[in-house]
Amino acid sequence: MDPLLLRARGLWEDLARVPVSFAPTGGVHVVVSPESGLCPAGWVGAVTLGESAIVTVPTESAAVIVRGALEGLSVEAVVDGTSIREVLPVARVLGPAVLSYVSPEAFRPVEPGALRVEQLPAGHPELRRLEKTAGDGDAGEAALDEITSAAFVVREHGKVVAAAGYRAWPSRTAHIGVLTAPEARGRGLARLTGSATVTHALAAGLLPQWRARPPASRRVAATLGFEDLGFQLSVEIVPSVKTGMPRCFSAPRKRSRIGPLQDSGEMSVMVVDLGVASVVAKALGKNFDDAARPVTSS
Repeated sequence: MDPLLLRARGLWEDLARVPVSFAPTGGVHVVVSPESGLCPAGWVGAVTLGESAIVTVPTESAAVIVRGALEGLSVEAVVDGTSIREVLPVARVLGPAVLSYVSPEAFRPVEPGALRVEQLPAGHPELRRLEKTAGDGDAGEAALDEITSAAFVVREHGKVVAAAGYRAWPSRTAHIGVLTAPEARGRGLARLTGSATVTHALAAGLLPQWRARPPASRRVAATLGFEDLGFQLSVEIVPSVKTGMPRCFSAPRKRSRIGPLQDSGEMSVMVVDLGVASVVAKALGKNFDDAARPVTSS
């Protein structure tokens, strides 16, 4: 097996926080892990690497539902938001994000040329100013407020306009974040600061991980030699499904954009989805009529 893939799988197996492994011959493993690092607390987390996937769920009752719903789905469909919405009552979705990794041999560093890359300590006020300039969405994607390495920055007219760094993850992994001010984009500054960050991580013997959702970020990773190995998807199932037999579910206020979830402020309505009810009923061995009957408030 590819050593890079093997190392990436080891990371996500550790993050599942219960004994689980990616099947060598492909397939999907669903396990109960209330403390899973694959997703926000209480959510369903799915990661595919190669031809295999691992899925963590918060409770045993959710495991029954999810296993029944995913039965027959391809590995690719397990991390596809549209496919998941067709088989599960979904409240919110994060992702999918592409998981990319690079080896020392494949890394393509970028020479700074006339530009100078400086280092700033993590948490430096200039990084917070850059995040404010970039906006909440892009700043949340880069997560420079979480880095544990130094920040590698480029200045223009004394102002930091691009920065990158990494957060130390389990299994000796460097989770990389890159951020460029809107007025400085399209000039290769993300590649430059990202390259300095990857160089630092590799010198420390770490596995650089680039988790990207925006296409522009994925292009930067590819330029540096990163290889797309898999995907990550996080799904919040409607609360009633987590604890017992769902009879109806709240339609999501809107499909979340890729990035931090936003509340649209629109009213949520109660709907009955007979197709989803049928899947859940089959998984739990209930009668379809009982599964589809709406809940009434007392």
